[in-house]
Order: sequence, then C-alpha cells, then structure tokens
Amino acid sequence: MKELKQYPIYTDSKVEWLRNVPNHWEVVKSKRILIEASIKGFPDEELLAATQSKGVIPKSLYGNTTVTATKNFETLKLVEKGDFVISLRSFQGGIEYAHYRGIISPAYTILKPQDEVIHKYYRYLLKSKRYISGLTLLVTGIRQGQNIDTSKFKDSYLPLPPKQEQTIIANFLDYKTEKINRFIKNKKQLIKLLNEQKEAIINKAVTKGVKPNIPIVASGVEWLGDIPANWEVKRMKYLGEAIIGLTYSPTEMVDKGEGTLVLRSSNVQNGKITYNDCVYVTTEIPDKKRTRKGDILICSRNGSIKLIGKNALIDEKASNESFGAFMTIFRSENYEYLHYFFNSSSFKAQSGLFSTSTINQLTTGILNNIIISIPKTLDEQLEVINFIKKETEVIDKTITTIEKEIALVEEYKTALIEEAVTGKIDVRGFKVPKEETPLAMVAEEAVNYKRVNKNE
Repeated sequence: MKELKQYPIYTDSKVEWLRNVPNHWEVVKSKRILIEASIKGFPDEELLAATQSKGVIPKSLYGNTTVTATKNFETLKLVEKGDFVISLRSFQGGIEYAHYRGIISPAYTILKPQDEVIHKYYRYLLKSKRYISGLTLLVTGIRQGQNIDTSKFKDSYLPLPPKQEQTIIANFLDYKTEKINRFIKNKKQLIKLLNEQKEAIINKAVTKGVKPNIPIVASGVEWLGDIPANWEVKRMKYLGEAIIGLTYSPTEMVDKGEGTLVLRSSNVQNGKITYNDCVYVTTEIPDKKRTRKGDILICSRNGSIKLIGKNALIDEKASNESFGAFMTIFRSENYEYLHYFFNSSSFKAQSGLFSTSTINQLTTGILNNIIISIPKTLDEQLEVINFIKKETEVIDKTITTIEKEIALVEEYKTALIEEAVTGKIDVRGFKVPKEETPLAMVAEEAVNYKRVNKNE
C-alpha cells in the first residue's frame, strides 16, 4: 500500500461525482459502452433476481422471499452472464452484475457491455459508493416511486480507462477485497463463537439459577428438568403483553423530521437498536403501539427464518416511537430478566415452533405460550440479572471492539474501491505478493489508511 501514489497528471472530468481523472483516461457517455437490450421470448430460462448484496442471481439462490410479478414468462427479459441490470432499487445500491443467464422482470433495464469494457472493472465502479452518489441525478419519481431514468442514464458519463488498465485495477481490487472479506468473515465467526458462549451463560442462569447448592424441585416440564425451589414456571402471557406492530401505507412514508420513526427488523442489529435504515410515517399511532422504555422489540416475521426472534431492549432514545407490523413488542415489569431470557437457547428452541408454518412467523399465540422459569422474588431476579451482566461484560466489550474493527475495515474497503476505480490512486505497478501476507495486516492497513487521509 505504501507504493500506491496518485497519477502524475489529472484533468477535470466535469462530472460532479467523478471529479479529476488521470489525464490519459477517457470520460464517455454510458450509451457508448453499455448498450440497452430487450430480448424476450425465452420462457424456459431460469428466473433471476436482482439483489443489492449478491448481484443478479437465480431466485432459487436468493435467501429472501421474492414474488414473481407475472406468470407470462414470455414477457420477461433475457439476461446473459456478464450483463448489467438497472433494477428498481439501483438508485440506492448501484447497478447489478449478472452472474448467471436467465430471465428477469420486464421493468428492469438490461445493459450489454461493449468491447471496450472489462466486466470486472465496471462491476466495481457501478457498485462504488461514489458512483451511487452520482445516481441521485438520474432519479425520477418521489419516495417509494423512485427509479432511474434510463434516458438520463444513457447520457450520463462514465470513466473509460485503457482496457489493460481496467484489468490491472480489477485484479488489484480482487486481491485486496478477497483478503478484506476473509478478514471480516473470520472476525464475524469469532463474534458468533463469543455470542454462543454468552448465550450458554445466559441460558444456564435463567433456567438453573446462579446460586450453588440450592434446593431444587422438578419443574414439571420434561425439557426444562429441575429448577431452584423458590422459582416458578409460567407462560409468557402471565408476565406481560405481546403487542403487534403498526400497519401503514407507503403513501404515509415521509422524510426524517416529518413523521414518527417506525422500528423494523433492520433497526435491530446484534441485540441493539440502530438507526442506519429508518422509515418515518405520518400514520396516526395509538398510544399502545408507541414504544416505551423497557419494552422488548422482537422480530416476529421475516423472509429469513434466522432473523425470527432477534430482539433488543428499548431505551430512552428509542421510546415514544412506533414499530412495524412484522415486529412485536413484549411489555412487562420484568423486562430486564425477560430480555435475557429472550436471548437464551430456551427461548430460541421454543420460538422455533413457528418454523412449521409456511410463513416464517412468531405469532403472539406462540409467544404468549412460551414457558419460562423465573424467580418468585424481584430480589432474586436482580441477582440473576447482575450475575449475567458481570459474567458477560468482558464478552460484550470484546464483541464491541471486534465490531469497531470490522466497521473500520469495511470503511477502508469502500474507500479503496472508489479511489481505485476513479483513478485517485495509481495501481498500475501493483503485483500480487509472492508470499501471502497475514490477515492481521488488513486491520493495520485500514488504520494507516485512515491516518494518512486524516492528515491530508
């Protein structure tokens, strides 16, 4: 990385998002290198889905539930491997690359790269953060009706480095991002192991207590076994209330500051409320469907079965908001203890009853009938809570440190891609090292990169 410098001479591209480019690069209209195609009449080809995270792939490989807009497959457009696709969400996540041949919605625009194009280079460019920022100028419609105006796209400008240089840039980014992705994968695996360790501590505490050598009694529940003598077994419906979230219309969605925040599955990340993907509505909200401090927000319906049951505790900042129809609030005076229970394997095992449904859904009926063992007194509940906090404190701090490291490396990856594809760094002299450098160096590179750019 120390060998990467800027190009010797730059010229103004006169394109706002692109800015200065190397003097020997061309800047051309998109329609010169990406030609629109609309080929139909291939009903037997595999159905494809355009995804922001995986590109254009078969629907059968896409984890989330997707709906086919038409049964007349003759009207669907043919996509060849190597094509680019402008989807209805491209203004948010860039233009997708087709990894497979198949057919896709007629609402999408299919772009065929011309001879001047190295596919891998434009795969990076058309998904780069800087290019996506430029797509805002090509958007038509408002809020939920937004999409990219194809005529504007054709007349928009793209950089066109020499073909050999496109290849070098793509190879450089392949090498760097592969190492970064492996680093992130390893770190996420470590977080998973730490969370499993944390879950085991919590589960033992909320089913067997935290005091050694205490009297025990049979719980009367086969899978639960014995419990402390001064505990009791209850169903959730006797400990609080499960409240289904708010239903709203897309026409009621507004910008931040114009309405009430509706918390959704995307706002629950790693057991915490986050605010990276927010929806606000002008819907009239009943007081019961407004969040209160101490509420437990649970994902009760999702296309991915793995996300059912994930939850977070509502704090002061997240109170007096609302929550979506695919979410459920559990409201109880015992919220601290119950929050730990909702993060135990006992809860996961019982909530798994929903998996027999055709829809991945944790209904209020299932939630209300979940069995829990709980101390009879608030004092002993507090003992369990304090024990769990103490035993998991180091784990939580370690996870937070790793998450910050991942965020730094992901930021580095984003910046590296956009600087390479727009010519802000010269990678022409880069060669893949003969000896594999340790993955630990990835984090060091990210830190050094951030330090250098701050100085600049």
